[in-house]
Amino acid sequence: QVQLAESGGGLVQAGDSLRLTCKASGLTFINYAVGWFRQAPGKEREFVAAISWNDQIIYYSDSTRGRFSIARDNFQHTAYLQIYTLKPEDTAVYYCAAVWGPPKEEVHSYTYWGQGAQVTVSS
Repeated sequence: QVQLAESGGGLVQAGDSLRLTCKASGLTFINYAVGWFRQAPGKEREFVAAISWNDQIIYYSDSTRGRFSIARDNFQHTAYLQIYTLKPEDTAVYYCAAVWGPPKEEVHSYTYWGQGAQVTVSS
């Protein structure tokens, strides 16, 4: 059974940094690209970042490029999303997802999803 488990969310102050972790199990991790998405209240789920199995291909959305950093550790079956200089508009549930092959930016392209981690940024 494939499981993706996010952790590291919480209530933070604007300007803080935060690292989210996505621990994968039940799949051959190196065969999958990992993506991070977020969903704010009343909004659609949106792409944040994605990384290929070997770190050679990394995508960021226009709104996250520069303050977000995605990484992975294949030995630990874990992916990370580092967020710097958090803003109130970063408040959302953050999801990690996995897709076979190259990374994608579309929500519907991903096969496996975690339950999400709430990040709340107070001003």
